[in-house]
Amino acid sequence: PSGTSRALSLVVSEEPVWRDPFYNGSVIKERGAVVLRLAKSWFRIGSLEILTRTGELDVLRTLLDFVIKEHFKSIGTNDPDKYVVFFSRVLNETAHLIAHWMSVGFAHGVCNTDNFSLLSITFDYGPFGFMESYDPNFVPNTSDDEGRYSIGAQANVGLFNLQKLLEALKPLLTSDQLSQSQQILREYPQIYHQRFHELFKAKLGFLGNEEKDSYVIAFLLKLMEDTGADFTMTFRQLSEVTLSRLQKGSFAPSLWALSDLSSHKHFRDWVQLYLQRLSRIMSDSDEERQHRMQGVNPRYVLRNWMAESAIRKAEKNDYSEVTLLQKTLMEPFMEQEEAERAGYASKPPSWAQQLRVSCSS
Repeated sequence: PSGTSRALSLVVSEEPVWRDPFYNGSVIKERGAVVLRLAKSWFRIGSLEILTRTGELDVLRTLLDFVIKEHFKSIGTNDPDKYVVFFSRVLNETAHLIAHWMSVGFAHGVCNTDNFSLLSITFDYGPFGFMESYDPNFVPNTSDDEGRYSIGAQANVGLFNLQKLLEALKPLLTSDQLSQSQQILREYPQIYHQRFHELFKAKLGFLGNEEKDSYVIAFLLKLMEDTGADFTMTFRQLSEVTLSRLQKGSFAPSLWALSDLSSHKHFRDWVQLYLQRLSRIMSDSDEERQHRMQGVNPRYVLRNWMAESAIRKAEKNDYSEVTLLQKTLMEPFMEQEEAERAGYASKPPSWAQQLRVSCSS
């Protein structure tokens, strides 16, 4: 995947702006600000959809040809099947992107076709959130009453958006090309699950393939769901704990996420399966496994309470925590003294559960 859009600048104004952050009539005054974001391209699935809807097929073809020429250079501009190849590439990259989101517990918040990049860049995430307690029904956006864009629904929403992309391309495809594209669309679940599987295997430190790997992953996620274990820190602490300590099952306060997980009656069963799987990796030391896992399991993610804490200070012209967050999140896999002192890897404070975000937050 092509990463995320980047913030080039943030300009804060002294001019007040009236906001209704939760659409409930409780209007508040906030400082105005303008953020300038950069990305390789801002074209999205919706950019093509609207042209098909309005019958502007010449413009649709021109835009598609431009996007392919600029950003999909391996696709021949004279290839008669270039739109089919383009669709296949977008589908693959979208599946991989959403699997990556899932691997770090990221919920985009508003996954409509107008917020899905043709280049599989993560952008236009307004009320996003990194999941804390593992919950497939986690919804970061308080405005999303029906949970349409819950974290567990993202893969299916991706499929829905790709169906809409194919509908937008349909007027430019022959009947054979349409059949080919429909077959490509049917392959999406397999592509997504394969990437999800690979990423979570890496998160657990597995090398090679074993038939029961999917079961070990699913078993752990079920334990996490039942106990409400912290998603980020469960995987991170598995990356940091020694296997002998894991075998004993008694955890120091610093291993708080594993301690929460160990309250499950089937925790010992899972640990045995996990240790047996790791023991079958030839010539693998505890240090090598830890190093491998710590490279894919972040110690820090931008939790809402961290952002809120920085915002409260920034509103008083104290940008120290904004600076600390920026520094911390540039190296999320590295343990950092200042971040530890700020509690960024500690159990979230109780007030964090009350935080809500919306498209107007």
